[in-house]
Amino acid sequence: LGTVSATVCDAELLCLVSDGSGIAWTSVSNIADIECMLGLSGDELDELCGDAARSYNGQFLWKAVRRDRAHAMAGVMERAAAAAVGTSVLVEGTVRRGVQAVKRQQLRLDGRDIMVDKLLAPRITALRMVHYTTVATCTLNQWALDFEGNYQRIRESILQAKALNARLRIGPELEIPGYGCYDHFLERDTVQHSWEVLGRLLEDRSLDGILIDTGMPVLHRNARYNCRIIILNGKIVLIRPKLYLANDGNYREMRWFVGWTRLAQTEDFVLPLFIGRITGQRSVMFGDALISTWDTCVGIELCEELFTPESPHIAMSLDGAEIIVNSSGSHHELRKLKRRVDLITEATLKCGGVYLYANQKGCDGDRLYYDGAAMILANGVVLAMSSQFSIADVDVQVATVDLGAVRAFRAARTSRSMQAARATPYPRAKAECALAVELGDFDNSVRPTDPIAVRYNTPSEEINLGPACWLWDYLRRSGQGGFFLPLSGGLDSCSTALIVHSMCRQVTEACLRGDEQVLKDVRRCVGAGADYVPESAQELAGHLFYTCYMGTENSSTETQERARHLAQTIGSYHVDLRMDSVVAAIVALFVLVTSRTPQYEVRGGSSFENLALQNIQARLRMLLSYLFAALLPWARGRQKSLLVLSSANVDEALRGYFTKYDCSSADLNPIGSISKHDLRKYVAFARDAMELPVLDEFLNAMPSAELVPHSESYTQSDEVEMGMSYAELSEFGRLRKVDGCGPYSMVMHLLHIWGDQLTPREIAQK
Repeated sequence: LGTVSATVCDAELLCLVSDGSGIAWTSVSNIADIECMLGLSGDELDELCGDAARSYNGQFLWKAVRRDRAHAMAGVMERAAAAAVGTSVLVEGTVRRGVQAVKRQQLRLDGRDIMVDKLLAPRITALRMVHYTTVATCTLNQWALDFEGNYQRIRESILQAKALNARLRIGPELEIPGYGCYDHFLERDTVQHSWEVLGRLLEDRSLDGILIDTGMPVLHRNARYNCRIIILNGKIVLIRPKLYLANDGNYREMRWFVGWTRLAQTEDFVLPLFIGRITGQRSVMFGDALISTWDTCVGIELCEELFTPESPHIAMSLDGAEIIVNSSGSHHELRKLKRRVDLITEATLKCGGVYLYANQKGCDGDRLYYDGAAMILANGVVLAMSSQFSIADVDVQVATVDLGAVRAFRAARTSRSMQAARATPYPRAKAECALAVELGDFDNSVRPTDPIAVRYNTPSEEINLGPACWLWDYLRRSGQGGFFLPLSGGLDSCSTALIVHSMCRQVTEACLRGDEQVLKDVRRCVGAGADYVPESAQELAGHLFYTCYMGTENSSTETQERARHLAQTIGSYHVDLRMDSVVAAIVALFVLVTSRTPQYEVRGGSSFENLALQNIQARLRMLLSYLFAALLPWARGRQKSLLVLSSANVDEALRGYFTKYDCSSADLNPIGSISKHDLRKYVAFARDAMELPVLDEFLNAMPSAELVPHSESYTQSDEVEMGMSYAELSEFGRLRKVDGCGPYSMVMHLLHIWGDQLTPREIAQK
């Protein structure tokens, strides 16, 4: 740090900081804040400034520096005088006269030569306090163990952030190896290759000039940590391990990592030798610390830590962190985005400050879809947010924030200041840079980012977009040629078909926008030439989506026609077949071996015979699905196979109302976590939003497996066979999953809800 000067204006301490190339005015409330901002301890500040540093008589602030700093001090004041009017301190007419007065003052203090900077605070006539900085967050479509692809996307996001004049960039959790590596995290290769990617980022001089926050696993003292690594200009500033690990629901982080338990403490981490040769460092700070730049302080939170009762951002903000960054690997759940926004809004409303949230997006190779929505908030308002659902690989969001507004917001709250006065001090890792524009580089074209209104997708919109993006990611990275779906004419398979249709719509829109990555993936999947561009979702579906109605003597004409109409509407390549001969062959084999002929229950057979005859049909459909998925493209002259889709909703899984190894067994099940109740709402939404009137036929149809003979007096009904309605099943699912109820507590709960409709015995039986 070159020099320090200060003055008082309206009872507010203003500190002038210079790095030798420019200056910036910073508002601080007390001497401790000066120490924090400069990254100096009280003893170090005394050594720099002398005892006069803390003398203040209500009219003047005396700031002394050693004689060997006098020349630099004069240079700072001269540059201030040359700055534009309105951004400088005017003392008795001009700053330059003030500079000359300062130069003439020479004192001896405690036996040392010093120079005293004496500014007359009451004579200050103009001062513009702006401290704008541009920060960037991003969502990246990272893939587990795709080290080369992950590196390219990280690098691209950094270059985009720099092009948008950002001084700080953060990315998703574990973005270098990919979040979904699972037990591959236990392999030493995963850690080694992550360091190799980090080394490439450190060597790349085109990435200089921006503070970079990236993520990877790190072994420290033979323990594996989920870490953020902060780098600047080819050097590592800090390695910050995750404190609180996600280990419930879909997460198993404690299987692979250990949490850092030494809060606000650090220790040395010895770098791998090849990394040390790149950075010129032998060891770096490892642990729970803040990052101190020349003009602000940055705190780090990781994903789950935001959701905990004692989130680290509270203590960090009380200790002076003005910017909090959170790198996340948060998967999509219905209505989850609002919870994230509410938590961050509450954090910045209570604590003040700027909050950057980054998230993974896309399918990382497993069941989960990460839904992006990276965002930037300041003092309780949202400034920027990326799309929650997108098939783009890189999405960078920037905002220009006013750190001065953060300081004013916090200083206006006495209770917060009282808590800050007794806050636990964090270690500081020093980043030799300024995040805000220097005063000498004043540019009045820079504008603070205006707040935006957040629009939340409805649950039906989320069902329409999220699984569709997940399917596209899975398809393009699987190397397959599309999807095969048994289309029964019922609501569940209809929902799955609509999700694929939504995927085709999004992919076509991206192609028509000229997204080169999407075009490259489409051409590879369909086996088309370099000039192919799909003109419509229906055209693309004709290449990527295969549907098949597998009817038997028990199937109705209505379901057959519904399936055919839907396939025509969305453009899938549709096959309509009857498989009675295959069913008859299986039954004939059994009769030949046992000399017994099974019958349906409606024809006098037992329940055992009835169930077996139904399951023959269901399981043959699974077998035929894989046969046609493997050979239908070949029959059309294409050298690709297909991924098989199933259509089993979460209610049927909870009840057990499905056949093992039937059409519920497939490569992927896009609706496996969605209730029948939500699916019905989704189909009604799709009818209107995507202008598909054919869907009325599905909404008005009775749910039926159509596996037994029907007549005018009998039609198989799902709800009758289950002994409960789908609405009741959804209620059971909520009580079990959300409220943690078992059978007894469900009964006691439902006696209050259904007591006016059902008897206690009927409730207990259900």
